[in-house]
Amino acid sequence: MNAVTGLWVFGYGSLCWHPGFDFEKSLAGYIRGFTRKFWQGNVTHRGTADKPGRVATLIEDKEGIAWGRAFELRGNAALPYLEKRECTLGGYMTKLTTFYTRDGNQSFPALVYIATSGNQHWLGDAPVSTIANQITECSGPSGHNVEYLLRLADFMHQYLPDAQDEHLFTLEMLVRARIKEEKLCLKTLMGNREFDINLNEVDEPEGVLDDRLEDDNVAHPLRQESFQFTSRVPSKTLRCLNI
Repeated sequence: MNAVTGLWVFGYGSLCWHPGFDFEKSLAGYIRGFTRKFWQGNVTHRGTADKPGRVATLIEDKEGIAWGRAFELRGNAALPYLEKRECTLGGYMTKLTTFYTRDGNQSFPALVYIATSGNQHWLGDAPVSTIANQITECSGPSGHNVEYLLRLADFMHQYLPDAQDEHLFTLEMLVRARIKEEKLCLKTLMGNREFDINLNEVDEPEGVLDDRLEDDNVAHPLRQESFQFTSRVPSKTLRCLNI
């Protein structure tokens, strides 16, 4: 594999199956020191102000490993798009971490979006059955909360079958049971759509940005050399960074 020279972002939620931006490469792998939890509220994508959904964030855990997908960004629009999607609308902050490829043979710096307890949408810990019920009942402008959970679980099963994530897979089991008990239409909950995940070292372009976010196509050069890439991140974006 060629030396890493671009700006990389690590996704562990909806970015795994719906990045929404153009990228050069995409690799499955993990970061250390965190575990994934559905503790972040969401009112702009998978819920509403009256009935917030639950989406994934990362909680610090010295022994933890969080699996997902890293992207090498392409062009000038991807980072502003992510800033709006994750920070402005989602309540996340950006941190610098180290991404490890699935085989553990390579590691490099990557940005990761993390929601902490200080943001206005934070819901925090709750019994896993309560979280599952909330996910089953909530939907928002981007679709049902069930779709978010199950597409993430499906991604893990298909592309990272050996990865362990007790929280995610327990929620998946409980939500699927709830859907069956209440005789809900899974196809409707999933939005009657498919996402083409071509998880190779080099992916085809994603196409246009999400329609609700594409008005922020601000031009910013985003190339980097190792850990020094942060000096080239636009000043507007630095307000979102916590590094």
